[in-house]
Amino acid sequence: MSNTNESSGLHKQAARAHEDAAKQHLHAASCHDQNKISDAKDSSKSAMACCNAAQKHSTTACDCSAK
Repeated sequence: MSNTNESSGLHKQAARAHEDAAKQHLHAASCHDQNKISDAKDSSKSAMACCNAAQKHSTTACDCSAK
């Protein structure tokens, strides 16, 4: 795989991880609006996991682009 294709794929993977994190954050907010605290807590934990994955993917993607 060329560096350009690899970089593109890594950035797309990072973007999907960030989108997943955003969805979980929005779901947590919605749960708070509906006073569903337990569901909000679960979504918040999922959002954090997605954020951590997104950070790792972003770092890898940006490092690859810098080459």
